[in-house]
Amino acid sequence: MIKRRHLIAALPGAVLARPDLASPALAQSSSQPKGKLRELRFGYQRSGTLLIAKQHGVLEKRLGPLGVTVKWVEFSFGPPLLEAINVGSVDYGTTGDTPPIFAQAARAKLLYVAAVEAAGSGSAILLPPGSSLQTLADLKGKRVGFARASAAHNLTIAALEKAGLAWSDITPVPLAPADARTAFENGALDAWTIWDPYFAVAETRPGVRILATGRGIAKQNAFFLGNADYTRANPDIITAVNEELAKVALWAEANRDAVAKVLAEATGIELAAWQRAVQRTDYRVAPLDDRVLDEQQKVADRFHKLGLIPNRIAVRDIVWKWETRS
Repeated sequence: MIKRRHLIAALPGAVLARPDLASPALAQSSSQPKGKLRELRFGYQRSGTLLIAKQHGVLEKRLGPLGVTVKWVEFSFGPPLLEAINVGSVDYGTTGDTPPIFAQAARAKLLYVAAVEAAGSGSAILLPPGSSLQTLADLKGKRVGFARASAAHNLTIAALEKAGLAWSDITPVPLAPADARTAFENGALDAWTIWDPYFAVAETRPGVRILATGRGIAKQNAFFLGNADYTRANPDIITAVNEELAKVALWAEANRDAVAKVLAEATGIELAAWQRAVQRTDYRVAPLDDRVLDEQQKVADRFHKLGLIPNRIAVRDIVWKWETRS
């Protein structure tokens, strides 16, 4: 059996954004006495539908009448967020395609509860100033930075496959986004695989070039996940959250300029960067269908084939069925 310490080891840089989460409390249960407020703790990142919902306060409005209070915890990327869900210090969060693969392989206590099907335009492999690389095949023998167990990890592997290169043909440099940015700017990386908004900020720096975006290489779907115990005990709450996020996503699809302003205010990142990022972002929130699940299974099989996860997993084993209401 893969123990919890193995999950943590599989997620380098898995430092929670909040130090008070180092000793997590157990997830709240729906079995609390009547009249007691239940708390729903959201793990979010610096982009996406969940952050927009936070800024608009829509989940507080929807869940308050149900006797549920809301708490927000920020993470820099997906792996530490899923570790927080696993240990019960966060109940619901969103990540890219790869963190759930590593978490499931380590038998984390989580469930997929909704999905955002994406084309992959919001991620890219960037080249530093002065780079002579022109094609994906030129990555052979190069130092490529990415966050391990993140969507950038998957995109890096998929890009090598497309170029006919093996994983052993590059020197992987696993770094959290902030550390990778520093290494990239200091010339310590030959290429950097990264997602928005980091991508949007970096791409306009003098001399930085885009070697390839995720479009045409990997779809880069995103997912909403819940702590397994909390989700099974509170299906009504998870359904309500999904419904509100689906509404926020529809608004975002139709109001991209407004979304860019909201995200710029929330993060302090320049508006111009968010305008680029938002224009290439897919927001639609929906239940996981066969197309999304098949794509996610390909991601899992890719990591297993390379020996990067210890056992083959079936993605469908940890899917919670969201019953949409008309």
